[in-house]
Amino acid sequence: MAGIGFELRKLLRRDSYFGLLRAYGYAGVISSGPWILSIVGVLAIGLFSATRVVPDTLVVQFLVTVTWIMAGSLILTGLLQLLFTRYIADRLFEKRDRVVLPNLMGALTLVTLVAGGLGALLLHVAFDASALYEFATLGSFVVLCNIWILVIFLSGMKAYRLILGVFLLGYGVTVGAAMALTALKLEGLMLGFFIGQSVLLFATLALVVRHYPGEDFVAYDFLRRSQAHYSLAITGLLYNSGIWADKFMFWMNPATSDAVIGPLRASVIYDIPIFLAYLSIIPGMAVFLVRMETDFAEIYDRFYRSVREGDTLDHILGYKRQMVLTIRQGVFEIFKVQGLTIVVLLMAGPALLDALGISHLYLPLFNVDLIGVGIQVLLLAILNVLFYLDLLGFALFLCLIFLTANLGFTWITLQLGPQFYGFGFAAAVTLAALVGLAILSRQLRRLEYETFMLQ
Repeated sequence: MAGIGFELRKLLRRDSYFGLLRAYGYAGVISSGPWILSIVGVLAIGLFSATRVVPDTLVVQFLVTVTWIMAGSLILTGLLQLLFTRYIADRLFEKRDRVVLPNLMGALTLVTLVAGGLGALLLHVAFDASALYEFATLGSFVVLCNIWILVIFLSGMKAYRLILGVFLLGYGVTVGAAMALTALKLEGLMLGFFIGQSVLLFATLALVVRHYPGEDFVAYDFLRRSQAHYSLAITGLLYNSGIWADKFMFWMNPATSDAVIGPLRASVIYDIPIFLAYLSIIPGMAVFLVRMETDFAEIYDRFYRSVREGDTLDHILGYKRQMVLTIRQGVFEIFKVQGLTIVVLLMAGPALLDALGISHLYLPLFNVDLIGVGIQVLLLAILNVLFYLDLLGFALFLCLIFLTANLGFTWITLQLGPQFYGFGFAAAVTLAALVGLAILSRQLRRLEYETFMLQ
């Protein structure tokens, strides 16, 4: 729990409103900063390009291409993200730091080969674009897949400040390179994106190499059955697929989308409200990070240390009660902060859309999406606790519910018509969160029994 946990505890111990605000502000920046920077960077390229010689049609093609390759790279690497992070965490717990770098290189090699092969096949079969566009798109896809592995790796090591710094550098170069290459139209924008993401990738890799020197160059121990938790691979795939399932359904439905470039489509009616709604989760993510990395992490460590060191049953049960209370308080605080954010944005919705020049016809969908993404923060907190408690089967089950419910409910709303759009995603994430709360409540009641009986 080094890094962000220590920093947040230090700020919270100052026992002042300023210290509290600094802690939550710091948590908000490091939990959402890289994501916000990526969104701002891509949109900045689109905005600046539209004011130069690049036609609006090509800007839209660039934005849609980047959105699709981001979605595809997240889903593909979802198979490896959690599995690899758990392997590295276990090895660090064993004080075997020297196996980190060889296995990281092995993971990056595997991702590069799979992503490169699949991407090249899809481009060859489905696209009929210029060679430069296809090269930049394939390169960006492969680089993004590697970045997600590195970022999830650094996140597991609590290196949030480093992540934020390299993202700032990478997207700064991305915007600069894209602007410098606007004379090449769409190909120039994609090439600039590829160059900037490559800088981000190698800057992140340099940080890892510096912190974790190794003797071997490449190793694939993270795939060994004796050391790998394969359920985490399925969980990561299901969760990332669940996040994007409703978006893909709207993109692929001719009634709710338009063709943009090649097989890639976009849904103006759905994309704008959900994008704006996702910006509202920053306060909830800040609360989630503070509570998980301070109160819960600390009492979690005390509980399991007392079990390992043979403490009295009275002390163990006392730590368990504190853990349950901390989880309840964390969930309540997420409800409170994210709920207040939703209420404020519901009231300010019309003014916000006016300021952005967006029609009020988007307002009902925006309101529904606000609630859906707010509940998604709660689902993320529940999954995080399940991972802490090593309840991997329940986490997988929860992600399966989320994906299947999102597919089913979204399909129903597409049949019912525009007035029901967005309710499918909101209902799916609500169902998954409610089932997750029920599972978590049951497991916490049996925590000390399961902790001892599973040894």
